[in-house]
Amino acid sequence: MAAVSSVMLLSPATGLTKRSSLKQFLVPSYVPTLNRNANFRVSSTAEDNEKEQPEASSSAPPKSFPLESSSAAPPKSFPLKPKVSTDFGDILAFSGPGPERINGRLAMIGFVAAIGVELANGQDLFAQIQSGGIPWFIGTSVLLSAASLIPLLKGVRAESKSNGVMTSDAELWNGRFAMLGLVALAFTEYVKGGALV
Repeated sequence: MAAVSSVMLLSPATGLTKRSSLKQFLVPSYVPTLNRNANFRVSSTAEDNEKEQPEASSSAPPKSFPLESSSAAPPKSFPLKPKVSTDFGDILAFSGPGPERINGRLAMIGFVAAIGVELANGQDLFAQIQSGGIPWFIGTSVLLSAASLIPLLKGVRAESKSNGVMTSDAELWNGRFAMLGLVALAFTEYVKGGALV
């Protein structure tokens, strides 16, 4: 270490080129010491719902902990609070996880059912609705909405259950395309005046 410090102090950047001027830096009062048992202060911020506690005494020195301690116990792990809201209003809010996912699921079922009935019976979408399709639509909507809301109210999100090809993003995009497809099917059949197929 002495060789390194002498090379650093004799460099042109320090302006010291003579050994005699180096002696002033080698006095023990100028050499920094490293304390292995140095104390440092640890502070943390409180959670949002925790109240800040006033300090007991402003004149008391802050509590410090040793850097290395052989008898230190491992820190306790506390259960994490869910980061997602399970409030009904938050779930069905405009930017909440419910509306787009539920509407997308209903559109996927509706589009496949509309095309299937059209292929089987030759009825267009409007004829399907007029010939008893409204009770099926209401029943399916209630069933799928309840099945989609129950996990959301428990704090489970689709993002946590998605893996592989079946991801939550793929479900959202399929739902978006199904919504567009259902509207396009209805518009095309209205303009055409009959079934698409």
